[in-house]
Amino acid sequence: MECCRRATPGTPLLFLAFLLLSSRTTRSEEDRDSLWDAWGSWSECSRTCGGGASYSLRRCLSNKSCEGRNIRYRTCSNVDCPPEAGDFRAQQCSAHNDVKHHGQFYEWLPVSNDPDNPCSLKCQAKGTELVVELSPKVLDGTRCNTDTLDMCISGLCQIVGCDHQLGSTAKEDNCGVCNGDGSTCRLVRGQYQSQLSATKLDDTVVAIPYGSRHVLLSLKGPEHLYLETKTLQGAKGENSLSSTGTFLVENSKVDFQKYPDKEMLRMAGPLMADFIVKIRNSGPANSTVQFMFYQPIIHRWRETDFFPCSATCGGGYQLTSAECYDLRSNRVVADQYCHYYPENIKPKPKLQECNLDPCPASGGYKQIMPYDLYHPLPRWEATPWTACSSSCGGGLQSRAVSCVEEDIQGHVTSVEEWKCMYTPKMPIVQPCNIFDCPKWLAQEWSPCTVTCGQGLRYRVVLCINHRGMHTGGCSSKTKPHIKEECIIPTPCYKPKEKLPVEARTPWYKQAQELEEGAAVSEEPSFIPEAWSACTVTCGVGTQVRIVKCQVLLSFSQSVADLPVDECEGPKPASQRACYAGPCNREVPESHPGETDGLLGGPRDFDELYDWEYEGFTKCSETCGGGVQEAVVSCLNKQTREPADENLCVTSRRPPKLLKACSLDPCPSRWEIGQWSPCSLTCGVGLQTRDVFCSQIRSREMNETVILADDLCRQHKPSTVQACNRFNCPPDWYPAQWQPCSRTCGGGVQKREILCKQRMADGSFLELPETFCSASKLASQQACKKDDCPSEWLLSDWTECSTSCGEGTQTRSAICRKVLKTGASAIVNSSLCPPLPFSSSIRPCMLATCARPGRPSTKHSPHIEAARKIYIQTRRQRKLHFVVGGFAYLLPKTAVVLRCPTRRFRKPLITWEKDGQHLTSSAHVTVAPFGYLKIHRLKPSDAGIYTCSAGPAREQFVIKLIGGNQKLVARPMSLRSEEEALRVRKANPKEALQTHKHQNGIFANGSKAEKRGLAADPGSHYDDLVSRLLEQGGWPGELLASWEVQDSTERNTSSEEDQNAEQALLHLPFTIVTEQQRLDDILRNLSQQPEELRDVYSKHLVAQLAQEIFRSHVEHQDTLLKPSEQRIPPVAIPPRKPVSSFTSLLRTSSSGEVAGGSRRPHRKPTILRKISAAQQLSASEVVTHLGQTVALASGTLSVLLHCEAIGNPRPTISWARNGEEVQFSERILLQPDDSLQILAPVEADVGFYTCNATNALGYDSVSIAVTLAGKPLVKTSRMTMINTKEPAVTVDVGSTIKTVQGVNVTINCQVAGVPEAEVTWFRNKSKLGSSHHLHEGSLLLTDVSFSDQGLYSCRAANVHGELTENTQLLILDPPQVPVQLEDIRALLSATGPNLPSVLMSPLGTQLVLDPGNSALLGCPITGHPTPNITWFHGGRSVATVTGLTHHILAAGQVLQVANLNGESQGEFSCLAQNEAGVLVQKASLVIQDYWWSVDRLATCSASCGNRGVQQPRLKCLLNSTEVSPAHCAGKVRPAVHPVPCNRRDCPSRWMVTSWSACTRSCGGGIQTRRVTCQKLKASGISAPVSNDICTQLAKRPVDTQACNQQLCVEWAFSSWGQCNGPCIGPRLAVQHRQVFCQTLDGVTLSSEQCSALPRPVSTQNCWSEACSVHWRVSLWTLCTATCGNYGFQSRRVECVHARTNKAVPEHLCSWGPRPANWQRCNITPCENMECRDTTRYCEKVKQLKLCQLSQFKSRCCGTCGKA
Repeated sequence: MECCRRATPGTPLLFLAFLLLSSRTTRSEEDRDSLWDAWGSWSECSRTCGGGASYSLRRCLSNKSCEGRNIRYRTCSNVDCPPEAGDFRAQQCSAHNDVKHHGQFYEWLPVSNDPDNPCSLKCQAKGTELVVELSPKVLDGTRCNTDTLDMCISGLCQIVGCDHQLGSTAKEDNCGVCNGDGSTCRLVRGQYQSQLSATKLDDTVVAIPYGSRHVLLSLKGPEHLYLETKTLQGAKGENSLSSTGTFLVENSKVDFQKYPDKEMLRMAGPLMADFIVKIRNSGPANSTVQFMFYQPIIHRWRETDFFPCSATCGGGYQLTSAECYDLRSNRVVADQYCHYYPENIKPKPKLQECNLDPCPASGGYKQIMPYDLYHPLPRWEATPWTACSSSCGGGLQSRAVSCVEEDIQGHVTSVEEWKCMYTPKMPIVQPCNIFDCPKWLAQEWSPCTVTCGQGLRYRVVLCINHRGMHTGGCSSKTKPHIKEECIIPTPCYKPKEKLPVEARTPWYKQAQELEEGAAVSEEPSFIPEAWSACTVTCGVGTQVRIVKCQVLLSFSQSVADLPVDECEGPKPASQRACYAGPCNREVPESHPGETDGLLGGPRDFDELYDWEYEGFTKCSETCGGGVQEAVVSCLNKQTREPADENLCVTSRRPPKLLKACSLDPCPSRWEIGQWSPCSLTCGVGLQTRDVFCSQIRSREMNETVILADDLCRQHKPSTVQACNRFNCPPDWYPAQWQPCSRTCGGGVQKREILCKQRMADGSFLELPETFCSASKLASQQACKKDDCPSEWLLSDWTECSTSCGEGTQTRSAICRKVLKTGASAIVNSSLCPPLPFSSSIRPCMLATCARPGRPSTKHSPHIEAARKIYIQTRRQRKLHFVVGGFAYLLPKTAVVLRCPTRRFRKPLITWEKDGQHLTSSAHVTVAPFGYLKIHRLKPSDAGIYTCSAGPAREQFVIKLIGGNQKLVARPMSLRSEEEALRVRKANPKEALQTHKHQNGIFANGSKAEKRGLAADPGSHYDDLVSRLLEQGGWPGELLASWEVQDSTERNTSSEEDQNAEQALLHLPFTIVTEQQRLDDILRNLSQQPEELRDVYSKHLVAQLAQEIFRSHVEHQDTLLKPSEQRIPPVAIPPRKPVSSFTSLLRTSSSGEVAGGSRRPHRKPTILRKISAAQQLSASEVVTHLGQTVALASGTLSVLLHCEAIGNPRPTISWARNGEEVQFSERILLQPDDSLQILAPVEADVGFYTCNATNALGYDSVSIAVTLAGKPLVKTSRMTMINTKEPAVTVDVGSTIKTVQGVNVTINCQVAGVPEAEVTWFRNKSKLGSSHHLHEGSLLLTDVSFSDQGLYSCRAANVHGELTENTQLLILDPPQVPVQLEDIRALLSATGPNLPSVLMSPLGTQLVLDPGNSALLGCPITGHPTPNITWFHGGRSVATVTGLTHHILAAGQVLQVANLNGESQGEFSCLAQNEAGVLVQKASLVIQDYWWSVDRLATCSASCGNRGVQQPRLKCLLNSTEVSPAHCAGKVRPAVHPVPCNRRDCPSRWMVTSWSACTRSCGGGIQTRRVTCQKLKASGISAPVSNDICTQLAKRPVDTQACNQQLCVEWAFSSWGQCNGPCIGPRLAVQHRQVFCQTLDGVTLSSEQCSALPRPVSTQNCWSEACSVHWRVSLWTLCTATCGNYGFQSRRVECVHARTNKAVPEHLCSWGPRPANWQRCNITPCENMECRDTTRYCEKVKQLKLCQLSQFKSRCCGTCGKA
């Protein structure tokens, strides 16, 4: 044994035997019959990966030798090794690197594929040509060759199949599938011809997808191959293939061979990425690339599981289907992917029965007898074949095939087709009537009719059908001619007769034939028999005869009768009149020369018969103008009865008489044009055609008019239809180009290119790029390839030119131009726009330089400003001011404004107005000495002027009196009250502003001033100045207020007017006061209660006016001389403290004029007392308004004082917490209007308000009454909506809705003892100190959406806390959004193909065709969302009649349909919310087309009498000529032709029409007559000499050849066997061949005979195989004797009539199939007696089913016995 021979001598035999015994396995049957022991277990694998070998041993149990081997092998570890493992043979070679060979170390490399000894270990020393066999055997499992799976075992090469089994012959197919059939891949081979050029340097040869195998490419030519790759993860790469060798590209082995004139590329595969083979241009000649590879079919059909059962019980069926599966992504994809591979065959569905259990409702009988015993599966059922499309020559007939199912009652219903897919679908189209059509058959020619000269010969032409029988049905147009001329060469001799036989006149010959009788010839002709006797013996009678169509059959010399239509020419009369002589028995006189005969002489007929008109024929047209022809009849003059026309003299027949008829226009009808070419060649395209309503007005004038569509009553035919509804091949579809990356100077724009397939439903299916075989479109292109305009390129500013003091800074400028290539170029500076001087140089100011010899100081420049306020009261030409103050001036005053500085050079002073740099102009002068002059002030000069001296800056504010700064333009000169009133009437808006200003602006201003929050620094003192100007007026009322004259009304006298004028002279031209004085007044006012501020402000302003006036008078007294002091003194009261102001108002002045005049009228004013509440005793509290009362437990009385002044005397009322106080025994109103509360309780707590009211107005002040000092908050529950005012003020508790940018003040007036502390919160978060808080009020400046929220005021002291809330909502008025992409996208989504327009405040326009639809978009934003209302012509679209519209997208889109003239005009959308209103407009203009008469067309004739000029019509659109197609359907204007060129024509040749060709084929001739004629202006054509025409033109030919085409005919074979499909009882179809040939028998293509009727190639025939019929068996017994569940069945089959054997059912399909199921015994069961109602009761008893109620009731008798 081999194992024993291999044992080393030192191995103990006992141990070896133990190993063998321990490794034995149970012996097999084969081993038991032999001498071998069982095989041992398998050894470990020789390799862990890559395919190794394992062995098993057995021992021989006999002392003799055993047949066979004691060792066996198998493969193992058949898994791929990781890439880093390396080659197994290389590992064995490298193991010898540490062993010296001939005394030297080498690095050994493997030598593979040794053809002599592949299993020896041969290695080559690296870097040398030394090859050594290092071992006689490689390790087991080493591959014999690198390209096979064969492995070396024990030094021998063993065959290994692709299934990794030793000795297996299994091989991989071309797809890489072991033992595969090659169906999982497809062979792709092709050839590519390069088309490269200087502009196209490379191109794609072929794209080889992932997984492809056996790739081979061969290039011949100068170009070069290179590779691009793309992995499944999307990584891209490129390989240039620059040299010959083997490379690893994306884990795929690439073998590339490069030769001088060709390149070879091989890849065994499978490819691990998508490879794109490209070609690069490197020579002038083109190259050819041949390629071949096996592409994997990555999309395969996969059979699905069975669908759900068609029934839940009682027996149903279920089918499978197939789905397309992506092998790479392991997911189901669309079926189109599998259809792409023709090798993919979709598996047919399988069908099986299911749910055979009986249904509960049937009582279980289906279990006993399944109801589908004879119930067939769903089957295909076809309707009868339609009539054949052609009666002969081959046609088509169709039928409908549907899948049907038969229910238990035998009713057949249609179901889904997939249920019948288990059998092939029957054909729906088949050929029919394939037999040839009847054709003419011409026989031999007869001999010539003459024996000499020219004569005629004849032949018989018959119409023969496909059976060879003479029949009808042949076309007379194709009938061969039956006679032709013939010439006998023998010369003729002139007979004795005057005329030869053939030369006699036709009428003579016809008359002779008539009398002699016609002879039957070989040409079909009418043969009359002899006339019968006259029907009368005297007078006029009739004769009759028989006329037959007969032909002489030359081959049988017999006469055959033919149908009448086979004979040509008129049929001879078969009846005629006869005259038997007079009936008076008188013999008529005989005259010489008259011919005796039966009919008498001609004169008798002339006298007896004559022609007469008898009415008219039917009109040739029913409308539009036709013709009627007069009917001419031959009448008997005596009897007036019609007679035969032969009895009347032909020469006397009257001429043809015509008259017009049916002249009314025809009714309108639709004219239909041809369909246009399909808009798309695949996918789903559209075809259009013109359909218009027309009316024929006159056929004679050929006048047809186009009408409006509504005038045609019939339904309008469709103008559009779908076409080419099938899937397109995959192709590249580019997206829109993106915007250019640059606006000029050369940019780039990109687009996306996708591989898509347009499907038959119009949708697109996106596919991988490999599906598109065409070259991919460019995805990038250059754009904006023009030069940019020249522009300045500025450098940075240099450092200041000096280190101290004043200097300059400069910067350089370069004129640059960006070229279209993207490069920048420096160009001439003249090409750039002018550069201002200030752009290149500017001044700079550093610290002041030290004088020589003095130490430097660090003082900066200083402006000496004057803090004064100037108010101009009278006009002055010029005023001088110093910066730092405010000036309120009159218009048209010149102003000089100085800016005195220290430590600064005046020429460097700069001026600004409202932040803008000022330069000198015609109106404003900026002097170099530090002052500014304004010539004649105007409203635009108002503003803030700033003087800058280095870092120092001072301002001066100028405002105009009477301007828009809310200052009242009071008259500054002496005017009467009437003039003042006239001014107010002329300026009502100004007066209204004044009134608003008086009522609230000042109070708000004072608050803002106290908080230091004036929004406009220039309006700090506007309110005080306005009050000062309003202080009784300057002069007049001011004097009255200063004199404190409280009289009610002064009687104006001339003396008083003179005094007023004198007092006016004491007013200054300009009032000057210190800013500090007005600041003090504002500060005092801010500390007063809000209720008294108005009264206090008047008082303080009056004091200010007194001071100004007093100081001015004192100044004038020092300046005037004594002689000039003639003005009476003006009484000026001494300045009084504020506390005595009440007595000043309430007491009369000592200077009252005698006469008892009354005080002037005043609005109510409540006097505020500053003193605190007086505690008269422990139980009584007396207080004034504006204070807080804290009720204690011992308080018995509270007295609230309220003192008010006004004229008329005000009425006092009290309210608590906004509600009127209800007086009672405890709550009393005292005589002085005070309110007293006795024994106050907790319900009396609150804010008490005293209201003073008279006819002029009202005033109110509040006082707080708290319980033990607990906090109180004054609240309001109103809702304020503000859209216009710049500032709003509310009490806490209100709701505020306002627009953005408004200053909002929320008052939180609190009370409490001690005083309550106020804390503000926003959305429950405490507001920080950064918010403007003052005396409990919260000011929110310039509010925006971020300020929106809930504001809470919390009042707290030691006694408790109280919180009130105010909601602030920000309104955003409707406005046009900045970005319009959303509304455009909305319009696109609403109507992708409809024209649209966006509304705008200024209005837009959209021009449309009539009948179109349009979308109008209203772009709008706002908060809350505005409501949108649509209008047309100022009316709501809902009320406009005739306007078809739809409001979409929540009102943002208006769709107007079927536009017409009434629809056009202005549309507007009104957007409205609480914040405002916005109206946007757009106009729709209907462009309409109409016909217009243009110039006359060219004359239709140059001479004669038929020349006319037709006025030309042109189609206009807005006065512009367009294509006439646009005016189709428009009414054409009536035009009339104009005669022209009515003159004699020159002589010319006139020709007649060509005669008929002498032969129908094979070449004949035709002739015409040519004459020279001259057409006169009258229309008469006169013949002239031919010589005249010969001089003008060549004579036209009068003979020409014709019908040169070959003489062809249809030929056919004999009929085939009658074995086609059965179409009726014993009726089938048979066929024959039909072909085209010449008369000589040469076969031609069928197109050559297309002009001839094609014989049929199919016909019906009698077939014994179709002698079949349906046979039915007897009905089975009914399953029930009563009730509703009984049914019975029978067998239905198709059987042969003769053999009575069953045949396939489709042979009987021409007849309806009988039903095989029906219900039975449908009668109610009688429950009175116990009996069985079904025949299965014995079975029920055997199955022991009587326990069940449903069986027991139906088998009552049987179950009862049990």
